[in-house]
Amino acid sequence: MKKITKKTYLDWYENMLFWRKFEDKLAQVYINQKVRGFLHLYNGQEAVLAGALHAMDLTKDRMITAYRNHVQPIGMGEDPKKVMAELYGKATGTSQGLGGSMHIFSKEHRFYGGHGIVGGQIPLGAGLAFADKYFERDAVTLTYMGDGAVRQGALHEAFNLAMLWKLPVVFCCENNGYAMGTSVARTANHTDIWKLGLGYEMPCKPVDAMKPEVVAKEMDEAIKRARRGDGPTFLELRTYRYRGHSMSDAQHYRTKEEVAKKQEEDPITYVLHQIYENKWATEKEIAAIDDKVKEMVAECEKFAEDSPYPDMNVMYDSVYEQEDYPFLKHKL
Repeated sequence: MKKITKKTYLDWYENMLFWRKFEDKLAQVYINQKVRGFLHLYNGQEAVLAGALHAMDLTKDRMITAYRNHVQPIGMGEDPKKVMAELYGKATGTSQGLGGSMHIFSKEHRFYGGHGIVGGQIPLGAGLAFADKYFERDAVTLTYMGDGAVRQGALHEAFNLAMLWKLPVVFCCENNGYAMGTSVARTANHTDIWKLGLGYEMPCKPVDAMKPEVVAKEMDEAIKRARRGDGPTFLELRTYRYRGHSMSDAQHYRTKEEVAKKQEEDPITYVLHQIYENKWATEKEIAAIDDKVKEMVAECEKFAEDSPYPDMNVMYDSVYEQEDYPFLKHKL
């Protein structure tokens, strides 16, 4: 694994803080109805992405996830201004404003979505890995899902074939405890999600996903296994979301006291503590990072606000049309 250094922690702090403030800004503009539809925020889960990116080779590895997907493409290298513009539905967005919150996509940076169907991305991630193995490309796909998605049959089908064909994929369950609003304990007779891998003799384990260096270590091991041709790994990344499932979530299934208690484990605060503990930065230097992040978020907001909406024809140009379709007798 790449060495974890002073610079690593400083980068983690800046990146995770930016992702947090980026999402906070989206929550604000959502309330002002500048972003519409559903909005699923990543607050609290930043160590998962920070650790994974440290272990990945961003020149060739891929990532695919569900609909809590705004900051992942930014981490992979996509311009955050384009991501915010996409959420605004603007023409300068990653999908010209047609994808919106749940469907961020960046082929250039090997980020394959952003999928609204619960668990729908799991077999797609296995398919990306299959393509890499078939064409003998030295790449690994990180396939993310939430704890609610592991009850989908598609996960078990993908696990079976991934093990059978030794696909270069890492299956990553971001277990934030409540799926949409139901605890893991109420949806299965066991709460150790990682044990689902045992039925397929797939290497699997739980991971403390509130600490980026722990995530990086386990991801590195799993990615190396996949790259060697030894097949998939299933990691249960135990994390916690500080906001609701989406902006419309009243969060009646948990108490404010529970959330406050979990916020004591905030990954950003944890990384900042490591920086101060090791005297890697002064308060003045951290304040400079904070100011930089604030400016970056403001730039993203301004870019999205100033960008135009897509022309109506863009929407129609994205719909498949076959003029001589055999079952249509008359043109509508």
